[in-house]
Formats: sequence, structure tokens, C-alpha cells
Amino acid sequence: MESLNHIKVGNSVKVENIFAEGLLRERMLALGFTKGAKIEVLGRGPSGDPTVYDIRGSMIALRKEEASLICVSPINFINNK
Repeated sequence: MESLNHIKVGNSVKVENIFAEGLLRERMLALGFTKGAKIEVLGRGPSGDPTVYDIRGSMIALRKEEASLICVSPINFINNK
């Protein structure tokens, strides 16, 4: 398993675990980052941060440090080099 911040644009993953605590954990759960939720990586900002994700039909932007707290497993990977 990997953290969400390492997944390339165009790939889809599912949430396995969230390692955030406190208010950040509550925010992530409220945004739909729950175990088993499917996430598609849509794009990154010009400097590589933040990254936009499609989760449950909503576009959510997370910074690298936030995305690194979400453990995911692959659904389908495309070959992005």
C-alpha cells in the first residue's frame, strides 16, 4: 500500500486507512475519505501542490502533507511516465 500523495494523475485507488488525528481526521472523513472509498487523481497544481481528487463525485484539493496521511491501494493504474 502507498500513501495518496504518491499516486500519479489518472490513476484510481481506494482508501485503506487514514493516519490523521483530531480535526484534520474529522475533516477528511467529512469530505468522504472513508475506508473503501474510491478516489481518482485528477490533476496537480502548477508547482505540484495541491492535488485535485475526485471522491464520491466531488473535486477535493489536498496538499501533499495531507494526502501523505491517507493510505490507499490500487484499483487500476495507467502507465504515466
